[in-house]
Amino acid sequence: MSTNPSGFITVPKGLAKVVVTDTELGDVRGDEGFFHYRQYSAVELAEQVGFEEAWHLLFHGHLPDAGELAAFTTAVGRLRVMPAGLADLLPAICATTTDSLQVVRTALSAWGGIAGLRPLYDCDEDEKLAAAMASVAVTPTILAAAHRLHQGLEPIPADPSLGHAEDYLRMVTGQLPAARDARAVEEYLVATMDHGFNASTFTARVIASTGADLAACLVGAIGSFSGPLHGGAPSRALEALDEIGTLDRADGWVRERISSGARIMGFGHAVYRTRDPRSEMLKAIARGWDDPLVDLAVGVEDAIETVLAELKPGRELHANVEFYAGVVMKLAGLDPSMFTPTFCVARVVGWTANILEQSRDPKIIRPAARYVGPPPPQRVPTGSRAPLPA
Repeated sequence: MSTNPSGFITVPKGLAKVVVTDTELGDVRGDEGFFHYRQYSAVELAEQVGFEEAWHLLFHGHLPDAGELAAFTTAVGRLRVMPAGLADLLPAICATTTDSLQVVRTALSAWGGIAGLRPLYDCDEDEKLAAAMASVAVTPTILAAAHRLHQGLEPIPADPSLGHAEDYLRMVTGQLPAARDARAVEEYLVATMDHGFNASTFTARVIASTGADLAACLVGAIGSFSGPLHGGAPSRALEALDEIGTLDRADGWVRERISSGARIMGFGHAVYRTRDPRSEMLKAIARGWDDPLVDLAVGVEDAIETVLAELKPGRELHANVEFYAGVVMKLAGLDPSMFTPTFCVARVVGWTANILEQSRDPKIIRPAARYVGPPPPQRVPTGSRAPLPA
């Protein structure tokens, strides 16, 4: 970083490694291949606790005891039921797009109006927390309903007696999932709730710093998240496996992609300089299925890493969370069109936790840009415009 005479600080492009605030929610230590939620390893949490427990941790700062967990699970189960006004609007929203992520972006904006959300600036902590809880709870219901409406099917109402991940799968597929499938998706959801100051989380915090309402923050976060370079990669990584088809084609496919300058979705990460711990966890989960897709994915991962090491020596390019996420979600019964929306079901927890934290800071986020256009001031040219009205 450097400082110019005006006092402005020039930082690396993309704000890489620039610390913009303090947080108690967690961190990503990319050089170590480790990330955590508060004081706990996120991967260990995913392997050992349920969705509601990890959600409680991020919102309240501690893992719940049995009584707290029962109360929390009951409360969020009730909040998962879609409000009547939103249920009435959803078919019209779905008629405008087949993209469920676009639907939830629009639906949460409408929900903010239906729920009467006020600017965070005007809310006390209880009101902000209530809005955050409700938004996380209703998101999977919206996404599941949108998917079914796009399939020409009736949405399935939430069942407050079920766990968050189990009910989400049921609402999407129309069937109560097998315990293995529900737990696999739940582990994925816990492991992807939050991940440092990624683009969508930073977007949410920028909006929260203005004092806007919580729905506005989430709409901005989802807009950022929808990009293929952020949340939009799980289905693309699975498409790569479909293109490759058989393991003997992997080497040639990778070499062709690299020679053409194309990106290999599901490999490389902006932060990790070693293996993505989420990918390693999901790989182990995927191996719980005796399915040819798993064998193909493992073999293709090895082939891609071998070719990348040869053609891009010195660069640590490994499978990231998206590579095995698509495999796990497909085997658990989710359609590829729901891979990124399912990622959103998890990440909305991290977004709202960050929004709550940011809302306690009175300072608006307002960086500067370096102007590089023609030098001003220049005279406005005359004779080339129509005369102004008298």
